[in-house]
Amino acid sequence: MPDHDVVILGAGPFGLAAAAHLRTVKGLDVHVFGDPMSSWIRNMPAGMFLRSNLVASEIASPTGALTLQAFDPKNAETLPNHLPIKQFIQYGLWYQREAVPDIDRRKIQSVESSASGFRIVLENGESITSRRFIVAAGLGPFAWRPPEFANLPPELATHSSDHCTFKPYLGKRVLILGCGQSGLESAALLHENGAQVEVIGRENHIHWLFGWASRILHQGLGKTIRNFFYAPTDVGPAGISQLLARPDLLRQLPRSIQDRLLKRATRSAGARWLVDRLTNVPITLGRTVTAVSTVGDKVRLRLSDGSERTVDHVLLATGYHIDIAKYSFLAPQLLASIARCNGFPALQPGLESSVPGLHFLGAPAIWSFGPILLFVSGTGYACRSLLRHISVAQ
Repeated sequence: MPDHDVVILGAGPFGLAAAAHLRTVKGLDVHVFGDPMSSWIRNMPAGMFLRSNLVASEIASPTGALTLQAFDPKNAETLPNHLPIKQFIQYGLWYQREAVPDIDRRKIQSVESSASGFRIVLENGESITSRRFIVAAGLGPFAWRPPEFANLPPELATHSSDHCTFKPYLGKRVLILGCGQSGLESAALLHENGAQVEVIGRENHIHWLFGWASRILHQGLGKTIRNFFYAPTDVGPAGISQLLARPDLLRQLPRSIQDRLLKRATRSAGARWLVDRLTNVPITLGRTVTAVSTVGDKVRLRLSDGSERTVDHVLLATGYHIDIAKYSFLAPQLLASIARCNGFPALQPGLESSVPGLHFLGAPAIWSFGPILLFVSGTGYACRSLLRHISVAQ
């Protein structure tokens, strides 16, 4: 007999929501490993805001009771439409205390197939077994650093996910590569923390969310019309948002259309509320980096227009490349048996991989179920699908 029915790795929004939902199944033993909200605490700079609206920022719960309003009832009527990261972290930790108070903080060293399902080896050498294993381990290993920066030490170049504060860059000259939300908001925060900042982007213009057409739909035509065009998940443009909120329907479309919609919904874009905060930040567009070198304790970059920049630090707001091979805890034999496409696991209903009993939640699931699995609002669909699948299999 295995030690547990289900083991979940990860205590962020997806892992916590999955545990809360699965524990409603009578007799199902669910064990969770992780450090609650750790990636949000360690990899999100203080002062950032969630790009999603308030409704789309709630972690799904089985009864719908663990809402932001329940977390902060005194201020329920005045919660901002875009939550500060600090407030969202506090909400996530409250959710964990309410729904999954018994988190096991020991680290998982490796996971491999076994006769009873999966053998899980902990960092202290102890091993346990589980019938199912759910990966909700987040984006951390997937941060993409362009190869030309591979040999630079962290003092000179870091990824945007490496920071929880920008205070050390007071008075420093910082160049940011990337014009998505992370790059633009990092630029605003660095500027406000006293750094000299420039943003470099490869595209010829910035995609600002909520242009004039979407502002009319959101603000000028009333709640009924807005809800017709935009799903509560708050992912994707008008109309397409409703399709992306229904992954089971999205999966019926030809693969080429799914890929196009995924690219459209996850392209680099910035929230319009950043515009005023970037008024005094130089932004250079339509440029790429062609050469990188060090000059003493600084970095020199040559751009595609022949110009050069010498700066104290380069911040790589270059996004993420999903490849589950970068999850170091997956044993080589187990990894080799997982059907994949361009690094993504090919998932079936219940977000189950080609290895029976092995499930992936969050970003690794977006190739199979669409871009809402990249966002907190995707916890609702993921957990309903997971719960339905495991309940039937019991």
